[in-house]
Amino acid sequence: MISAIITAAGKNRRMEEDQKRLGIEVWNKLLLDIQGKPVIIQTLEHVQKTSVKESIVVLGYYNNEIKTMLENYINNEIKVVSNPKNGVELSETLLNGVKNVKKGLCLCVAGDQPTVSGETMQKLVDAARQHPDADNIVSILARKDTGYLNTAEGLGMPFACHSSLLKKYLPGRNDNLNPILEDMINDGVVFYGVPARDELELVNINHWEDYLKVKKLFKDIR
Repeated sequence: MISAIITAAGKNRRMEEDQKRLGIEVWNKLLLDIQGKPVIIQTLEHVQKTSVKESIVVLGYYNNEIKTMLENYINNEIKVVSNPKNGVELSETLLNGVKNVKKGLCLCVAGDQPTVSGETMQKLVDAARQHPDADNIVSILARKDTGYLNTAEGLGMPFACHSSLLKKYLPGRNDNLNPILEDMINDGVVFYGVPARDELELVNINHWEDYLKVKKLFKDIR
């Protein structure tokens, strides 16, 4: 079983600070428009182009606004869950997601990564699924070196790994993702860096300038 966990629980702090500084109406970055669709929908549609069989979107801040945006997409394959409380770290959001998926391979994607193509997401899934020890590998979008890695420095989402790894390393952490990835690699978990298709795939939408860059360069050909 291949599942996807899409994290969409962030506070939107950096984007909100930029919008207020620029005198722009405050919007959650996941609801901003890119080629006629909100960021979160673009991300979700790219996930749906992979071999994923179920997707769990995990909400926190802006719960009602994002849930309303997703209403027309919720079906037997796409479900929405909410964190018990706001303000938790990414590890807790991912753990909430993994608790709601079936046992097996998990594709973990941030909701603000609409530039990562379905093609690249599928490569992450395939690299993990085809490894001889599929329960002990993290295939991750490479930020620098590709292939087998000896450090998780600078790495984050998207990545694919077995749900058992997430259930082992996430509980009790209440931390950002990178220190947890470092613990995995130090314990002997195999890391494999999948190259990005282009530089745009490496852009996360955190600031208003990021959004403007993505909006300008994004092509709906994914």
